[in-house]
Amino acid sequence: MTGPLVDPEDVPAWLQPLVKISGEVGADAFSRFSVPRDATYRSASVLMLFGEGPRGPDVLLQRRADTLGSHAGQVSFPGGGAEPDDGGPVGTALREAEEETGVEPSGVLPMAVFPELFVPVSSFAVTPVLAYWRTPSPVHAVDPGETAAVARVPIAELTDPANRFQVKREGYDWKGPAFDVGGMFVWGFTGGLLAMTLSLGGWERDWDHGDVRELDVALAEHQARVDGRQVPEKE
Repeated sequence: MTGPLVDPEDVPAWLQPLVKISGEVGADAFSRFSVPRDATYRSASVLMLFGEGPRGPDVLLQRRADTLGSHAGQVSFPGGGAEPDDGGPVGTALREAEEETGVEPSGVLPMAVFPELFVPVSSFAVTPVLAYWRTPSPVHAVDPGETAAVARVPIAELTDPANRFQVKREGYDWKGPAFDVGGMFVWGFTGGLLAMTLSLGGWERDWDHGDVRELDVALAEHQARVDGRQVPEKE
């Protein structure tokens, strides 16, 4: 089941458009990959947790540990594979968020569920769960072996045109949205999901869609800035 889990009037005004439209969008709005009917995959959920922080509305993101076997070092929403006792996608998202970032589930209001999305590289069928952080709790990387960093990233910084561009990979017929903000480089599945969510929520600002960068180069430049190293000038 997808769509609103609460009356949109029961959430802050800035989140109401996103909750209202959650039942009207299909999986194709987020991804060109549909969940295969004849392939083996595992169900998973991510928690798209929006709150009101000291720098305005924000969203919780985490950077995965560099030692993980899949998606190592990538920025993502808290989440993971479903377990039998979760009771559904919402339960999975809340459990994983608590295990990875220390989020207290009692302070989270699940608002809506987006359609299930397929991630071919890991064979996961992922259900995004939208939630409002009505009572924020301290967050941190609970297990450094899984999570390298956790951050509440302001929506205003994500929608700043200076922090948005597209990335491509040499040898691949693909390009997708990316964000370089708050010490985090967001791309791939999470970048696409985040970009569409910003658009659906009515928060997107005009940005340069023609700014397309090689992924490996952009990642190296980002890491150099984070490490305080000088970024080589482009020829």
